[in-house]
Amino acid sequence: QVQLVESGGGLVQPGGSLRLSCAASETLFSFNVMGWYRQVPGKERDMLATIESGGNTNYADAVKGRFTISRDNIKKTMYLQMNSLKPEDTAVYSCNAVRVVKRNTIWSTDTYWGRGTQVTVSS
Repeated sequence: QVQLVESGGGLVQPGGSLRLSCAASETLFSFNVMGWYRQVPGKERDMLATIESGGNTNYADAVKGRFTISRDNIKKTMYLQMNSLKPEDTAVYSCNAVRVVKRNTIWSTDTYWGRGTQVTVSS
């Protein structure tokens, strides 16, 4: 079973920075796409950034220019560098990995989630 473990969350002042890490239990090359999401209690989980196995990245408008997603295939770890943090960035941040698989003749996707790490932006 694939395991994803996030770390790096915490309390930071507005305007500050944090780097989140997502350590995977197996090679990142086995995933077609990985991403970072966040959720505030009572609201839906929002996609923040994704990175494909080929390196293509995609960002939500809310974080474009402030957050950077990256991956280190040797360390089997994905990162989210977060700069210019705002109070509205406060949430539980989770990482996600998706693998496209073929079972018999049917294509499907296996999706894995970490448990999340709390980020609080407050003075």
